Amino acid sequence: MEQAQERAGTGGQDAHGPDDASDGRDGRDRRDGRTGTALELLVHGVGGTTPAEMLDDPRTVRITGDHIAAVFRRTEDADAESRPEDYRGRPVPEAYVWCNLTSGNGTRALWLLLLPFMVVNLAHWMRPSTHGRIRTVRLYGLLVRLAGLTLTVLLVAAACEVAIDLLAWQCAGTRACAERHSWLGFLSPVMSDGGWWSAPGRRLALAAAVPAALTGLLWYLSLRTWRAYESQQPMDRTLDPETDPGRTALGRPGFWYGRRLVARLRAAHTAAGLLTVAAAVGAPAARFDRRPGGPAPLDVLGWLLVAALVVGAVAVVAVVCRRGRSERRLDRRLDEHLVRGLPLAALALFALALVYSGWARPEWTSAGRLPGDITFGGIALVQGLLVIALALVAHLLHRRLPDARAAIRGLGGPAVAMLACALGGVMSGGVAQRVSDWLDGTGTSIDGPPVLLTWQASVIPPLLGVVLLLAAALARHTWRLARAERDVVESGHPGEAGDPGRTRRIAFTRAIATLTDRAPLLVAITSAATLLLGAGALVGALITDRVPADAARGTHAFVYGTAQTAQALGSWLIGLGFVLFVTWGRRAYKDASARRTIGILWDVGTFWPRAAHPFAPPCYAERAVPDLTWRMATWTRATGGRLVISGHSQGSVLAAAAAWQLEPSARKRVALLTYGSPLERLYGRWFPAHFGPAALASLHEEVDCWRNLYRRTDPIGGPMRLPGDCGPAVDRAPLEDPLTYGRTELHPLPAPILGHSDYQADPAFVEERRRLLARLRPEVPVPRHTVRPTPAPAADDRP
Repeated sequence: MEQAQERAGTGGQDAHGPDDASDGRDGRDRRDGRTGTALELLVHGVGGTTPAEMLDDPRTVRITGDHIAAVFRRTEDADAESRPEDYRGRPVPEAYVWCNLTSGNGTRALWLLLLPFMVVNLAHWMRPSTHGRIRTVRLYGLLVRLAGLTLTVLLVAAACEVAIDLLAWQCAGTRACAERHSWLGFLSPVMSDGGWWSAPGRRLALAAAVPAALTGLLWYLSLRTWRAYESQQPMDRTLDPETDPGRTALGRPGFWYGRRLVARLRAAHTAAGLLTVAAAVGAPAARFDRRPGGPAPLDVLGWLLVAALVVGAVAVVAVVCRRGRSERRLDRRLDEHLVRGLPLAALALFALALVYSGWARPEWTSAGRLPGDITFGGIALVQGLLVIALALVAHLLHRRLPDARAAIRGLGGPAVAMLACALGGVMSGGVAQRVSDWLDGTGTSIDGPPVLLTWQASVIPPLLGVVLLLAAALARHTWRLARAERDVVESGHPGEAGDPGRTRRIAFTRAIATLTDRAPLLVAITSAATLLLGAGALVGALITDRVPADAARGTHAFVYGTAQTAQALGSWLIGLGFVLFVTWGRRAYKDASARRTIGILWDVGTFWPRAAHPFAPPCYAERAVPDLTWRMATWTRATGGRLVISGHSQGSVLAAAAAWQLEPSARKRVALLTYGSPLERLYGRWFPAHFGPAALASLHEEVDCWRNLYRRTDPIGGPMRLPGDCGPAVDRAPLEDPLTYGRTELHPLPAPILGHSDYQADPAFVEERRRLLARLRPEVPVPRHTVRPTPAPAADDRP
């Protein structure tokens, strides 16, 4: 078996060795592909599966790859290249299994805590499609990268608020709170009788270990996941604009290798986190030293520290503003001095801030709260301005080359960036409020978090109300659509006895499948409501900070009470949401059914390289796409055989991306079969610059042939909607689902409604695969138009 595995793993080279060469014509025939050997490379979709299920055989052998992602064959097919006569008229099935890239043990559920980073990274790739306007395109990427930087600062600032302000400054400095939490006694100046750690500056320096450790953890996870998932180099090739026009960036040699950019952004974001902690520790001490009569040496040192922090912040922003990705070539360079020097310089400033803050100041006492309102208010204001600027840039790009199918008329990126900022704000505000409630059981011992964070927590109930209203409207629309679909289902099966229950189930499944097409409306309304509520929270925080609490209670009692109720409810909701978040995350990684439920959203998010935020979850496609590209290129080059890459769901996206990465000559020898594919329905609408109509049309022209299968009951897959004659040539008419309405001779039991699964069980799948293989057969060339097109779906087949 090992010999057979070795032969198959080398692309069948043992079958073309010296014995074949001495065999004369037969050896030459095998080398140039006239043996008729065909390969069907299967790529599974969301949720994953096993090689045995994909190949329909319990006996499988790994051909190439490792425990994370590998290519498998049936044991009897391991040495198929050496026996081409046994495979005439049928392909050699081969399965690429990549599910371990996105699933594993329950600890990966912690990646869900990085959701804001993943969402803002998505916004980078949602740029509208355009021609020219290079500077505008670069401005779009710059704005998203700056938005990602604000999220890192916000996360670290929230950790500083919890550890430094609430714990070390307020609770440890207040007798009532310190008595409630005896483990803080050594930090309390009252309970420790003036111990060494009870000095305010030393308390702050000790508490700074928490946000600093968080920053270090994010740096480590980013570096570790890069090495584990994204360090695979794609095939090195030269991009020739004449032979490979490249109407999508997915075909560029360096698209799936962003090491240089990720390393540069990782250094900048790590430095930004350390500088944020240094500012949180050093600023209170510098403010105390600037008081009248303060020590002059410490005052000078404080100003020097502040100046150094400002210079460091400017350096971080400058690094983030540098040009983004270099995709036209495989960029193996690494900015060593920048990648190492910037975090080390920030670490040195952080250490200096600790020493400066910990200096003895006998007259310094902690009272009230640290002035975090300016920090969090400034972050919220900058994020709002960045989102508005991003919307203007996206509108300019979309107006230059309008796309009727683009989500939210090209504003999908700004809307998603707004949601990322909202997630970060809600998580930071909610966690700070929950910690404050936990520390201050009586509600009177400490002042609590900054007013703005409290107002951000109060935004959650009205935002949740907007989402519930949208859900109710969508439910009503779905119910009405299901009633209308009943007549369509019955008219599609004339002469058969009606079954009201079965008709309702089919109609309801079709109606539910259309909810995917309503997602842009849901995101647009939610994002707009979030922007308005966030602005209201910022204004409310400013007003509350300026108006005394007694006056607010007296003159605006109703408004004040409503705000307090919303803040308390929001605090509990964020705590409940956090628990549910982690619980569902763990279940999604352990339970296959739960993983399929939310898997499509997660797999879409982690499909894209980390180009806007280095702390986002790792990109599995930077491993999967090179795997598929190398396998297809080496197999076709070694055997000269014909190849059909067959992708289901997310596997079809990987298949298309891998096909774009091939040399044009190799691309012409590959057929593409997609089923249940979100290429146009999700990726084409939300990522028009990379999967828009021009990109999909170019894929149809560049591969030898392409067929796409979908069902009206499928909530994920859909037609490609290519313009002109390309549409019928690629899309087959919607498959029947269920295969039979009632009981028949072939199906005496009721056929199930398959939806997004089991496309291979449909006879149309076998028919389309046979046609693709016949077209690729080298003995009898088949013109492109002889692949019999089926009628294109009607305009109302998919809303």
